Amino acid sequence: MSTKRLFFALWPDMRQRDRMRDFISPVARLVEGRAVDRRNWHITLAYIGDFPEDRIDELHDAKKAVSVEPFRLRLDRLEFWPRPKIAALVAPTIPQDLERLVEELKGRVFAAGVDPEHQRTYRPHVTVVQNARQFETQRLAQSAITEWSSFELVESIPEPGGVTYRPLVKDF
Repeated sequence: MSTKRLFFALWPDMRQRDRMRDFISPVARLVEGRAVDRRNWHITLAYIGDFPEDRIDELHDAKKAVSVEPFRLRLDRLEFWPRPKIAALVAPTIPQDLERLVEELKGRVFAAGVDPEHQRTYRPHVTVVQNARQFETQRLAQSAITEWSSFELVESIPEPGGVTYRPLVKDF
């Protein structure tokens, strides 16, 4: 059986990526490691993992059934996370609409037969450097406010030298 490695994520459009570049690039330069290509920037909502290709329509249906109340997410610091060895741009608080979205997606992922890592505390973040060397938390000179009103089902595609993320669009 063929599978794809999947997750639900806030997926920035090009305008958002340009704005994010303006606040991510200055702090990412302060960290030793491999910078994440801005085309891969995202905020994971619910990790699914390896999922059978012949059942992906279930996830598209779940996505379609979830409505998103528009919300803003403030990102204000760059932290070192030792276990994955990443530099992560993080939010000090989680908006209630984002919490509701994450919980609803976890429930739908669970209904599709996947344990959505209930034991982990959800921490919205953007990974900006991988294989990072340890550093002290860096505060952004100015908080970055991102606005969201949708999300995507995203595939993680392993490639030589890294991974590429690509939203899966269902052809209706």
